[in-house]
Amino acid sequence: MKILLVDDEVDFVSALSERLHLRGLDADWVSRPEDAVNRVERSHYDIAILDVKMPRVSGIGLKVMLQKKCPDMKFIFLTGHGSQESYEAGAAEAGEEYYLMKPLKLETLIQKIDEVLSVENKGRQT
Repeated sequence: MKILLVDDEVDFVSALSERLHLRGLDADWVSRPEDAVNRVERSHYDIAILDVKMPRVSGIGLKVMLQKKCPDMKFIFLTGHGSQESYEAGAAEAGEEYYLMKPLKLETLIQKIDEVLSVENKGRQT
């Protein structure tokens, strides 16, 4: 499994990538949405973990761009902004149940990654 992390907070995303690597997960990171598109054009990723609020392109907008390049890619969204109401609105807009608030526990993220893979594998078996 290969993970692409996209967040404009370089310190956060680089540290998250390192922590996932220490857990044995293959995680690349970029801090700009356009770099994420370039990465997906050059390499296959199973899951993208996207910050919702980024300059120029939101995580939701980036999801649309990445799905055009890799229709089977799964997504987890992260947000550090807003209230419970904005969280619920963002989750509804994302169309995903994988929508997490920052700060997040690494174990919670790994559990969500496992859920994504479990759902993906169940879909292939039916």
